Amino acid sequence: MTAAPIRVALADDQALVRAGLRALLQGQGVDVAFEADSGAALLERIATTPVDVVLSDIRMPGLDGIDALAALRARGDATPVLLLTTFDDSDLLLRATDAGAQGFLLKDAAPEDLREAIMRVAAGETLLQPVSTDPVRARYRFHDDRAPRETFSDREVAILRLLAGGYSNKEIARSLFLAEGTVKNYVSAILDKLGTRDRTRAVLKAITLRVI
Repeated sequence: MTAAPIRVALADDQALVRAGLRALLQGQGVDVAFEADSGAALLERIATTPVDVVLSDIRMPGLDGIDALAALRARGDATPVLLLTTFDDSDLLLRATDAGAQGFLLKDAAPEDLREAIMRVAAGETLLQPVSTDPVRARYRFHDDRAPRETFSDREVAILRLLAGGYSNKEIARSLFLAEGTVKNYVSAILDKLGTRDRTRAVLKAITLRVI
């Protein structure tokens, strides 16, 4: 039996962009359930038309993509959200993460990367690629008397890099030839060393500390 296609809500204030994304996604077997030209329109439509993933531009007039995301989360809607932007901006990355975005992707990403990103966030993963490391480091600096890189083993650094790529514990275990339980222990140790409570913040902090 063939699996049902992933249903996506597409939000962008530019009609041509929406048309291009719709054609691209439909050609890849992704079903665009509805389109919205603003964050407000997205909130109204998704209330009656559930989807698997919201694919939204970040910068839109009025209620932008991040504000719409925050409003979704505030009303208890946990639909995975993948935010698209033409701006490689560290502020937007952190705002998107704080608001509860599962993915953050530049609009110039390859079509196959966009499809993979949708599949990953639909499966419950977090996608941070691409992360512009220099702007993030310049904008967000964590002060620590320790030499950050020296406090992490090579294996922990390898796991952090895979976390930054959105890989699950199972995928990391397979890639590094480890037991999944061992990877979970490593991730817990990494979160403890970085003083963070989630994987996304751990990756962002590791970037600013130049651990990865």
